[in-house]
Formats: sequence, C-alpha cells, structure tokens
Amino acid sequence: MRIATLGLVAAVLASPALAADLDYGVLRGSDNDYSAPAPLIDWSGFYVGGHGGYSSAALGFGNAFQPIVANALRHTVAEAEMNASQLLAARATHVGGTSYGIYAGLNYQFDEVVAGIEADYTYLGRTGSTFDQISRFSITKDNYLTTVSLLGASSTKIEDYGSVRGRLGYAFENFLPYVTGGVAVGRAVVSDTVEVQNYGYDNAAYTVSQSGTKTFINNYGYSAFSQTNPPGSTPAPGTVYGATKKVTIAGVALGAGVEYALTSNILLRGEYQYVLFNDFQGHKAELNTVRGGAAIKF
Repeated sequence: MRIATLGLVAAVLASPALAADLDYGVLRGSDNDYSAPAPLIDWSGFYVGGHGGYSSAALGFGNAFQPIVANALRHTVAEAEMNASQLLAARATHVGGTSYGIYAGLNYQFDEVVAGIEADYTYLGRTGSTFDQISRFSITKDNYLTTVSLLGASSTKIEDYGSVRGRLGYAFENFLPYVTGGVAVGRAVVSDTVEVQNYGYDNAAYTVSQSGTKTFINNYGYSAFSQTNPPGSTPAPGTVYGATKKVTIAGVALGAGVEYALTSNILLRGEYQYVLFNDFQGHKAELNTVRGGAAIKF
C-alpha cells in the first residue's frame, strides 16, 4: 500500500494537464477584476442650438453730413468762402443691449483636434444716433453779410446679421476650447439729414443807408426783411436735406469660446464674438458680443 500510494502521487505531480486543473483561482482572483475606461465624448457630428447674450455696438458716422451740405449749398458763397460743409461734426457713439439667435454647425474630430464650420443668426435691433448744430456769419467778397445755420442728425440701426465661420478646437474630454473666424452679413438702416438755412443782405448798401441816404438793400433767404433794420429781419425756415436708407452690410467675424458636453448629445457653450463691418454710406459699425448657448448634437 505504501508503494502504491507513492506511485499515485508521483503520477499526479508529473501530469501538466492535471496540475493545471488544480488551479482554483485562489491566488489569481476573478477574471472580471478590472475597471473599463470611461467612454470619451465624440465631438463629430451635426448640431443645432440657440444663443443669447449682450452686444455692445460702436457706431461711427464719419463725414455723413459733409456731402449733404456740399450738395445743398453748391454754387453759393457759403460753401465757396465759408466752407459750410466742413462745419458740422458727426461724433461716434456706443449703444448696447441684449441679442439672441440660433446657430448650427458640423464638427469633425481627429484625435483631440476638432475642426468644423458653423453658421449663426443674431438679432440686435439697436439704434445709435448723433447730432450737431452750428451757425456762422461772415462778410463775404460780394460785401454781403452772409449767414449759414446747420442742424444735422444721423443714426444707424443694426437690425440683425449672420455669419459663416470656420472653427478649430482641442478636446479635453468633455471640454472643447475653440477659436473661430469668417465673414458676416447684416442689415442696417441709416439716416442722415441736415436742416440748412442760408441768408444774407448787402452790407455795403446797409452801411450807406445808415448815413441817412435812402438805399434799397438787396437780400435773400428771408421770409420777412426790414429795409430799416436788416439785423432784425426773419430768416426763412430751414430746408431739410438727406434721406433714410436700408442697406446690406458685410464684414468679418472673429471669436473664441469653450463648449462643455453635458451628455454625448447636449452641448453648452460660452463665447465672445467680434464683428467689424466695412464702411457703409459713410457709417461704421463694430460689435462686441458675449453670449451663452445650448445645442443638440445629432
């Protein structure tokens, strides 16, 4: 019996297959004893959403009054000698308020780099205006005491605009900081008007009449003229020149922001956008916007 038992033990230890069967997993643990990596956000795909924020518009009016006055007073001494069209100044102004709209885009992800294209529409509906008035008189070369009075008003209303931009970002799992740039096209309403009064009388004749000599004093631009008291005469009401126009404006749009993937299909964002429009009808406009948005990715 002792010899038989020793032989059996030796046979068992010599068998690799049987030795493998004796491994009950006590030392190596469970086959499922590990944690699977958390799934990463895939930024690729089409998305659509809405945005809202605050826009500040810097509006310039350039020489908006100059061509109006120059045309109204062409062939007059007020323009030729007094440079009346250079007298008014259209000062720049700022206006701000809420803005809102929609956006849509398409992303492609290459490892951590995300590139795409996006279009947006923004409604602003803000108006900025300026005005100036001035009166000047002078003894012109024709010996007339010539007076010119000007009252100018100018305004710009940015109704809305849209942009088409490229985007480039770098994904940090659920976060996507990005930069963006492209073109912008908008609609604006511009108004430029000047009320012009131009009147005068023969100052040489008036001087002669002051000595007691009866002299007729030629004049123009008065609704009631006193031969005995020209300075107390009543000028005719001013004539308003200018127009209001709707115009299409174009420029560039630049920006930067960060998106956060709340889920694989819900995206939140914060963004800064700068829009500079080309000069239009003598007007200028640039917009600075800070806004937030939310989108659904398909």
